[in-house]
Amino acid sequence: MAGLIPQNFIDDLLSRVDIVEVIDKRVKLRKTGKNYSACCPFHQEKTPSFSVEPEKQFYYCFGCGAGGNALGFVMDFDHKDFPEAVESLAAELGLDVPREQRGGSDTQRKGEHDELLAALEQACLYYQQQLRQHPSRERAVNYLKSRGLTGQIAKRFGIGLAPPGWENLLQHLENYKISRSTQEKAGLIIARETDKRKSDTDSHYDRFRDRIIFPIRDARGRVIAFGGRVLGDDKPKYLNSPETPVYHKGRELYGLYEARQARRKPDRFLIVEGYMDVVALAQHGIDFAVATLGTATNTTHLTRLFRMVPEVVFCFDGDAAGRTAAWRALQASLGCMEDGRQIRFLFLPEGEDPDTLVRKEGAEAFLNRLTSARSLSDYFFEHLQEDLDATSMDGRARLFSKAIPLIKQLPRGLFQQLMLDELSRITHSQRETINELLQNAPTTQTSVSHEEAEAPPPPDIPLPPAVALRTAAPQQRVKKPAALAAIELLLHQPDLALSTEVDIDALRELNDPDLLLLLDLLEFARSHPNINTYALLGHCYGTPTGKRLTQLLKAEKITPASGRSHEFSFIINSLQQEARKQALHKQLLERLKPHARSAKNDASN
Repeated sequence: MAGLIPQNFIDDLLSRVDIVEVIDKRVKLRKTGKNYSACCPFHQEKTPSFSVEPEKQFYYCFGCGAGGNALGFVMDFDHKDFPEAVESLAAELGLDVPREQRGGSDTQRKGEHDELLAALEQACLYYQQQLRQHPSRERAVNYLKSRGLTGQIAKRFGIGLAPPGWENLLQHLENYKISRSTQEKAGLIIARETDKRKSDTDSHYDRFRDRIIFPIRDARGRVIAFGGRVLGDDKPKYLNSPETPVYHKGRELYGLYEARQARRKPDRFLIVEGYMDVVALAQHGIDFAVATLGTATNTTHLTRLFRMVPEVVFCFDGDAAGRTAAWRALQASLGCMEDGRQIRFLFLPEGEDPDTLVRKEGAEAFLNRLTSARSLSDYFFEHLQEDLDATSMDGRARLFSKAIPLIKQLPRGLFQQLMLDELSRITHSQRETINELLQNAPTTQTSVSHEEAEAPPPPDIPLPPAVALRTAAPQQRVKKPAALAAIELLLHQPDLALSTEVDIDALRELNDPDLLLLLDLLEFARSHPNINTYALLGHCYGTPTGKRLTQLLKAEKITPASGRSHEFSFIINSLQQEARKQALHKQLLERLKPHARSAKNDASN
């Protein structure tokens, strides 16, 4: 369906995807220092010059100049236009792509995705209202106070109350014209077992009853599910929403939205086990805690966190169950342990959890515990040696056989080499033997050499005129029509329309189709000062111009940001000079016409 894809959706989509993961699914990447590299998929080469920067979520080829973000890569590699690329990335995350009607006057019919979110948001408001007004609220309020929570922190996390009763929420939402089908799909109500004697009005009941309610929000702050803590003796103690079209528990983390609202650039994240742990820590100013939602921590969770911070700390009870969970978390973490990332493990005293401990000893003491948490490498070798004697030959052999398959899961890099060094030290093994069995390179070829060999960033200097844009190789240039070169620059940086003086009327006299397209884009960008690349494409989607722009964006060869303004101005000035020349030439012809007619008449006589 043609229409503008909302910019906030595109921003959220790009914040969720990991460009390394997106590209690695299509082109096998290799870790090279802090970046990743491969042979460029867009031109033939034997030596890798294609680099992916996870920190900037950007790729660049030093051979052909191709570059961009995850969305641009999907467009180029999968040969998709802009909307198809958005749909493709959104599908990988289980998201539906919303559309806005041009002009904003028509109300687009909500799809299932929007209906579910609307139902969940209304349910959240209802639960919050019940915590303030329901006759049974005192029991819930007293429970929250007993856990040391204030009204302010309860409001920040949107905590509410599902009162006793079977159809409270159901009837409330029906008053808002939200169907039972939508409520059931959103995980808010449950269908009763089929009973022909019961009427249709008895067919469902509320999922959450007599429970403290914790809203679960996505990265954009939208309510996508709930968790409920029982107030009575019902089982289970904690109840979570089921998976729905808008909620996938293996991808979400409770408290992540609130943590990012508190700190836009946190230094680390603390992974705890429950809702109350997250809220209680936030109550004491430790506002970087998150919790999984009924699942063990997985690589999706960790990849998401590592895109924002360099360090993740796991927090577990010190009992046997806590240590079992910690070991599972370590195993899930191995594939994410790239150079520069750090994972540590905090074990609490037996019988304590973050909620009880922070209330008992305060925030400062709890933060001191975080500082002394075990590193992944220390806990790794400590755990593997628990049931064996590393001083004996048999024990060292057992340690070696247990450690090698796990270390092999680590990304190739300096950290993996250091883990192998430690294994070699403990088992008294030769590194050459370990490397051979691990199928690694010789010990002299470590990731340090990769760091040193990492290709430099694009030069931060203004480029020559765009009529000689970068193509097959850095030193090989071919001419490109000036108007097309300017369009490509404008697509990547629409604010160039505001920063450059352009005599649009004079340029229209050149009557060149490419130049006319450039002028139309300039006028549109000037009338929408905050528009960006993808909003510009989305606005034009479904028109011949939109298709043309998509092709131009695909063919664009990235100019360093510092050179775009200089290059764009150079092109515009060159075109305006050409327009002035043509205008003067036209005027000269007009002046010469009488003389030409006179000469012609003289010749005929």
